[in-house]
Amino acid sequence: MATVESMAPTPQFPLGTVLFPTMVLPLHVFEMRYRALVKDVLDGDNEFGVALIERGSEVGGGDQRTQVGTLARVVQAEELADGRWAVVTVGSERFRVQEWLDDAPYPRAEIELWPDEAPGPDAPGRYADVTAKFKRCLALASESGVDVGPVPETADDVTLGSMQMSALAPVTTHDKQRLLAAPGPDERLTLLNELLDDTLSLIEARLAGP
Repeated sequence: MATVESMAPTPQFPLGTVLFPTMVLPLHVFEMRYRALVKDVLDGDNEFGVALIERGSEVGGGDQRTQVGTLARVVQAEELADGRWAVVTVGSERFRVQEWLDDAPYPRAEIELWPDEAPGPDAPGRYADVTAKFKRCLALASESGVDVGPVPETADDVTLGSMQMSALAPVTTHDKQRLLAAPGPDERLTLLNELLDDTLSLIEARLAGP
């Protein structure tokens, strides 16, 4: 079983998107409290948390946030003339929220790092099957008119690859959060396989026409 590591209160940037480890997330930061967050993060360890907003708005507060997110490491930051920030981040480690704290001066939370559980012995074979289905799904989505970009190469590592496919799969934001929150690659591959089956059925029906 994977071990967890508690951390000091961590700045949080709740968003309407799901960040997965190793994936790139560019941000345009304009709200005053998040401008302050960026400055504090750049003066610190260059990391903040990203958690999905389940309900509400990412502007002005009053939102409801998920309990599982991903740390984002700032790899590029530029302060614009009017005080806004253009920031590029990369997802690093997954975490669970122990407690959301007061939002002043910006959202913060007590968190614990939550690494994936180790994959089971049959995971490599299942991973190969799901990867093939994932690539077929993207190819058919492109054929149906959805701009999915070039079909990416996934990692050989089952844990990393399951995260990459979860991030890029043409599924809903809610389903991406479910994939992020899976205990490990075994459960994630099972869920991803089901979601890809559903998506393939929809795309094939659309391509078949009336």
